This record gives sequence, structure tokens and C-alpha cells, in this order.
Amino acid sequence: MASVVVVGAGMGGLAVAARLAAQGHRVHVVEQAAVAGGKLARYERDGSVYDTGPSLLTLPAVYRDLFLKTAVHRADARLEDNVDLQALDPAFAYQWADGTRALLPGAGTKRVAAALGASLGGDAAGEWTRFIGRAADIWETTRVPFLQTPLRSADLLLLSRRLGDVRTVAPWRSLRGLGGQYLTDPRLRTLLDRYATYTGSDPRRAPGALAVIPYVEQTFGAWHLGGGVAELARAVHERCLQRGVTFTFGHLVTRVVIDAGHAVGVELDDGRRLAADVVVSDVDASSLYEDLVDDPRARRPLRKLRRATPSFSGFVLLLAVEGRTDGIAHHNVWFPDDYDAEFDAVFAGRTATDPTVYACIPDDPLMRPADDTESWFVLVNAPRHAPGHGTDWRADGAREAYAEHILAVLARRGVDLRRRLRWYETRAPDDLQQATLSPGGSIYGSSSNGARSAFLRPANRSPVTGLFLVGGSSHPGGGLPLVGLGAAIVAEQVGSA
Repeated sequence: MASVVVVGAGMGGLAVAARLAAQGHRVHVVEQAAVAGGKLARYERDGSVYDTGPSLLTLPAVYRDLFLKTAVHRADARLEDNVDLQALDPAFAYQWADGTRALLPGAGTKRVAAALGASLGGDAAGEWTRFIGRAADIWETTRVPFLQTPLRSADLLLLSRRLGDVRTVAPWRSLRGLGGQYLTDPRLRTLLDRYATYTGSDPRRAPGALAVIPYVEQTFGAWHLGGGVAELARAVHERCLQRGVTFTFGHLVTRVVIDAGHAVGVELDDGRRLAADVVVSDVDASSLYEDLVDDPRARRPLRKLRRATPSFSGFVLLLAVEGRTDGIAHHNVWFPDDYDAEFDAVFAGRTATDPTVYACIPDDPLMRPADDTESWFVLVNAPRHAPGHGTDWRADGAREAYAEHILAVLARRGVDLRRRLRWYETRAPDDLQQATLSPGGSIYGSSSNGARSAFLRPANRSPVTGLFLVGGSSHPGGGLPLVGLGAAIVAEQVGSA
């Protein structure tokens, strides 16, 4: 039985802490914030409740496995025993610049294709069906070696020897390029481009393997949790407590203590040292290797991180709206006329003039003050906080001006909320940076831009003996499903070390 310190109580840190405690290890988690959850957070005001991080759960099997493997009692072994898991149907409303609108179900690839065909006409249903068929093949090829096990350069070499697998994954082709093989309708190509943003990436540079994202979403369903997706963080935190995990909140880890080449604990901002046999870091990988690890072996992963493109951030509006909006879905997207201009802007450090607007409006009585009100979480892709090198979100009036601009963009696209607002608040990239210590407010750490982006993302086992990485900035990547899979990988590695 080992003594383990986990740095950070984001979803990766919580999930790995629960798994390690279930294996019999003594686990202590240190979190700089006052609460657990990291980016999976919530905000409440005047009866309105918002998920300020992830607002969608996909691939719930990852967390079903977590709760099953960490159960103390049979009565709480299922995910559904711990949260109010709700399938969304319909789930998504998309509106394109030409005014075309599609309302899509939450699950069923054939049902999604049929809905797209009914809305877009032509051979949209057939094109999307053929594309999702290719995505299914990519999922079967990459799922185990690239998502469920530690990633090694040898995996790429092994893949290269299987010509059929190489043709399926087409690692040299971007998501945009792969979609171009199957999708002739520009609206379908725009829809596919959006899935690159699930990893904070540019579809023109992100690998075609990201086609698995719409496949997973449409095959395994889109899910909401009663009270908000942040309920998942609450439930996993409670599971940790049931398993005997202890927590220190409100303190920063300032250094990973290394002795004779082995991580032997951490030092806190108040001078305390916590000894450990194993340290698991759930902080951003670049921050770990730049600021917390003083060891020459950290130079190689740091060099790789510096070659990767950071993911973009997001600008958020939390809107308290009077009345109910006709035709609104749980998840809503209004596309611009020129998607490429948006990607050009955010990766150049500028706000987009005509951005894609995403809004989550849960029809959940636990998230609104009354039946005749709505709680809107609005998100647009935004450049990271980078004073002197890009957008300075702390500049006077910057966020207020952009908030008013986004409300005007929504109005032009047919949804004018300005006279129905009781109040609104903003969350800019600098807020995310401050709350979660993510550099620049980058949502996903490194983006998936580039064919070798997966191999620039740090491995779960660091070069320093006894130091492991979990969370969205390490393998296999960001988003609730991948973070959960990463926690399972790390727990297995620690258990076999």
C-alpha cells in the first residue's frame, strides 16, 4: 500500500484518487481552490444555476466503470445511483448562416442522419451516414491503443505496419480533409468542423481521427445530469470521501519534492511538506514541468509541450432570461458565414467579429428560478489571455464590449434576448486562468493541431520516478470521457509500479 499525494481536485484528480483509494492506497488531494471539480464547476445566483465548464456528458460508460470499480456498497455501484443521469432527446439545434435549421436527436447515428437529410435535403443523410461509418472504423482502430492504454511512440510504429489501419485512420489527413472525402454539402462540413472545437483545435490542422467525436456522441448518446453536469464532480468527490481520501483545500503546491531521482512528496505555499511514495499531478502539464519540477528529466517533455499549439479558450455569458424561447433546444449552435475567419482570429490572439455562438439552456427545474424563466450558458471560442502578445481580457471595457457584441450577434441570428434579461455576468479567459491555473485560460491544454499532436501531449508516467500526470493536458486528452480514461490508465500504472 502506497502513500499518494494528488495535486489538484479537477475531474482527473478526483477520479484517480477514488480509483487509487479503492486499490488500498492512502490518498491525499491538495487543491488550490475552495471546492473540488476544477473546470467542472457551477455558479448560482438568484435561483439561476449554470454549468460554467462542461455542459455535456458523452460516453457515460467511463464513469459507470469508475463508480463500479470504487463502490463501497452494492447499492451505490451504478453511476445512476449517484447522479440523476438524463438522456437528451432531442439534444442539439443547429442553425447555419443561410437560415437552415436542424434539430438532432441525442443518440442514434441513423436517426441523426435522417434528421440532417430532412433539414438539408439532397443526399445529406447518405453523406453523413457514410462519414460516420468511416468514423466508426477509426474508433475501433484507435480506441484501445490510443485512448485506453499508455501512449508510446511504438504504437505509431506498430500502426504504420498495418496498412489497413493506416488507410482507416489516415494520420496525414486533417479533419477538414477527411470530411471533404464524404461531405459535399457545405453545411455538413461546417457541422463537422465544430467537433474540432471539442478539443480547442482548428479543423484545418486537427487530425481526421477526431471524427470519433461525433461518432461517440451519436452512438452512445448525449446526456445531462439533473441539477447540472457539475453534479458529477460532487458525486466523485463524495466517492473519494467514502473511500477515505483526505483533502486540503485553499493551498497551492509550490514544488514537487524530488530525492535521489524519485518524487517523494510536495511542498505547499505555507511551507508544509507532505511526504508520499507517489505524486499524481492534475495541474496543467506545462505548469508542472516549468514551475513545480526542478529536475533535468523534465526538459524533454517541456520541449515537446513548447512545440504544441495551445488550445484556445472561451468567452462565456451567464444570462438570466425572462420568459421561454420558442424552438430552443438543450444545446444550440448558431454558425457564422465564415468559420475559417473565426479560427484565424482566435489562433492569432484576436476575438472573432462574427463567431459561432453556442448556448446551453437546460429544461431543468433545478437550474432556473421559475417555470417562466431560462438560464442561458453562452460560449464563444476566444483567444487565450495574453497581455502584450494577444488579447488582454483585463483591459478596461474589453469583456463588457465583447459581451454586448455577442448579444447583438445573437439578435442578428434571430434570438434577441436583450430586453428579456434580468441580469448577465461574464467569464473571460483570464477568469478561467485565475480559477483553475490554466495558462492563459486554455481550456484543453494543448490543442490537437498537427498530425503528431497526440505524441506532443505528455505521457501519464513522467520521466521522474514516482511522478504521474492526469487531466486534460496529458494523455489521452481533454473532455470528461478522456480525462476519466486517463485516470484509469494512471491508477493501473501506479498499481503496477
